[in-house]
Amino acid sequence: MRKREPLARIAGLSVANPPHVLHQKEVAERAGELFGDSLPSFGRLRPVYENAEIETRYSCVPITWYQEQHGFGARNELYLKNAVELLEQAALSALNKCGRSIDEIDGIVTVSSSGIATPSLDALLMERMSFRRSVQRLPVFGLGCAGGVLGLARAAQMAASRPGSLYLFLVVELCGLTFRSRDFSKSNVIATALFGDGAAAALVGTGIEGDGAIVASGEHTWPGTLDVMGWDVTDDGLAVVFSRDIPHHVRTKMREALDGYLAEEELTLAEHRHFLCHPGGAKVLDALEEIFDLDDGEMRHSRETLRSFGNMSAATVMFVLEAAIRDGLTGRALLSSLGPGFTAGFLSMDLT
Repeated sequence: MRKREPLARIAGLSVANPPHVLHQKEVAERAGELFGDSLPSFGRLRPVYENAEIETRYSCVPITWYQEQHGFGARNELYLKNAVELLEQAALSALNKCGRSIDEIDGIVTVSSSGIATPSLDALLMERMSFRRSVQRLPVFGLGCAGGVLGLARAAQMAASRPGSLYLFLVVELCGLTFRSRDFSKSNVIATALFGDGAAAALVGTGIEGDGAIVASGEHTWPGTLDVMGWDVTDDGLAVVFSRDIPHHVRTKMREALDGYLAEEELTLAEHRHFLCHPGGAKVLDALEEIFDLDDGEMRHSRETLRSFGNMSAATVMFVLEAAIRDGLTGRALLSSLGPGFTAGFLSMDLT
């Protein structure tokens, strides 16, 4: 592995979840009660709960909430309240791990696509935490599941442009709040088997020691793929858009995008020892293992995160990275994710 000067380093990575635990077996039972009489095809869809390879997820609302109808305003009010609380919890943990104080933060990069916040989440957080009033703020919306990788890349680029500065990278997604009980589409049913809520925080800077060094990042947006993934805005909330072709797209298109990133950054796949990929779903992980030519178990952190937390959109890859760091992994790792656009995000990091 060729040594490269880092763009920035990451430290204090911390994750947070809301209090309500959703067990997949109970979710499947509740979904059967909700959809069974109104959706004739639900019997064919029911195996998705087992095939998702998820055991537990976390939610900011109890499971009974999902069986009721809620308007967009009520959902978004819950989003604002819970997102800020989770971000504060994760941010304080990250600062404590590094022994740093809030007034040392020069900038905040906040990623979230599962609700609307204006003023943005970072501004709301500043009313709860004593950041300097001159702190730079960059709220990032719309990257969906790709936001963890691409948001971290943006934070690293900003830190690299201001040597000695210290940035707080934040990501929170409350995907469960987007479930709509009167939506009988296949995408909505699949979402009930996948989505969970979570948040993460980390310090990013050029003058810090910690969990790893970010050495490169890149992305690729395919043409004609705007309908692959995203949200449709409806009167009662955000309706999830999923294409059934995502695993096929990964198998047939992802490697070309990855090779383009590696060539542009003068990297090779062989020098990456670890693959920390956003677990959008079990089938997507299967496809990624094929294109990376990995053996069973080499993506265990992604699979274990999916099993314990589900798909938390942009936050999920940070949970995967946190698990790898906690396990003491060292060497170069490739982080990847896929999000609306349809876009792939890549980031190479030297774990220490």
